[in-house]
Amino acid sequence: MRAGATRATANRILKKVRSEVYHNMGTGDIYKLVLKAISEEKDLSGLRQRYQLKDAIMRLGPSGFAFENYVADLLKYYDFQVFGIRVDVKGKCALHEIDLIGMSNLGQFMIECKHNSHRGTYIGLKVALYTHARFLDTSPRFSGEIIFCNSKISEDAKKYANCIGQQVFTWRYPSEKSLEKIIEQNKLYPITILNLTSKELAIFLGIGMMIAKDLLEYDEIKLSKKTGIHTKRIHNLQALVKQIL
Repeated sequence: MRAGATRATANRILKKVRSEVYHNMGTGDIYKLVLKAISEEKDLSGLRQRYQLKDAIMRLGPSGFAFENYVADLLKYYDFQVFGIRVDVKGKCALHEIDLIGMSNLGQFMIECKHNSHRGTYIGLKVALYTHARFLDTSPRFSGEIIFCNSKISEDAKKYANCIGQQVFTWRYPSEKSLEKIIEQNKLYPITILNLTSKELAIFLGIGMMIAKDLLEYDEIKLSKKTGIHTKRIHNLQALVKQIL
């Protein structure tokens, strides 16, 4: 339902899946059953893609550079001016590579992006600690520190971040401003939600098009010329974006 299904649709899918679930079945296998059940519903291709949001974000890897670029685009929708991606910043004691530097009306922020390509991983205390250490070493250049991560966060890391005033946006946390809610509420689905081929993904990443709805800013002929992707394929991708939105 969070992905946009009606209660009636969710109940039909639940009924189908429940009959195939067995004791100690893995969550990954249940997920596949749900996707199969959604596929069997009529005219729900948009729902099927939205339900794969977590997988789509995991495909923004494995180097993490694509995730950093995606987060930079997300921040633009929140009136952040991102003017540095993977920037070397000299601190008092060491040279640091800062994933993103963003500016808002609250000041300049150091932003750490952590990307995981596998389910079941989480962000731990170590990430919160070394992010804060970088913040301290580069002080007073930054007004604050932010961590974006596509996996869950440990309780220790939550407590530490809250204690020092570190902002964290991860999967399912914080409850009202978690990464998936930021994406879903503003329809900022990553380009990878379109199940692109590796070649197509490389093309879109190469031109800096990280958010799926940005495809609708061009007519299909102009986007085809810009990307080198056949017009018919562009037409189909844009139609899928509209269904997702």
